[in-house]
Amino acid sequence: MSFDPRSLERLKELGRTLPQALPTPEAKPASTPKASERRHKVETEQNPEQLFRELMQVSPDGTVPEHLMQRLKEAEQRSQAERRPATAATSSPLPAPTTGQRPIKGKTTRPQRPSVAPGSEEESLYVAFGQLLLEDEAED
Repeated sequence: MSFDPRSLERLKELGRTLPQALPTPEAKPASTPKASERRHKVETEQNPEQLFRELMQVSPDGTVPEHLMQRLKEAEQRSQAERRPATAATSSPLPAPTTGQRPIKGKTTRPQRPSVAPGSEEESLYVAFGQLLLEDEAED
């Protein structure tokens, strides 16, 4: 194919200007953490009591998403599983009080029964005391 001198000169000019290498992108500084590294305490907390407090602080109306409730339940189960072997290893009849637990305020729907051996004298005392309480309520 033949070109006239003017077209050939024009093609050579374009050939000099077009094939330029693209500038290399600048490397981003590593100081900015990724989204997976920046996590809220709600996502990282392992203690169920602290996790509950964080959830209540984050939630304006007290509602918690289902996936966070599931996370709280799993943390409670892990905590209970860690406590079970520790209590099984102790041979004292009375459970040792834990420092992190607070007593439940208000009425509970189920009475808390002490762990006593069935048929023991201690159990019969508990039963007698419970009957006295029921009789006292019936008189009122």
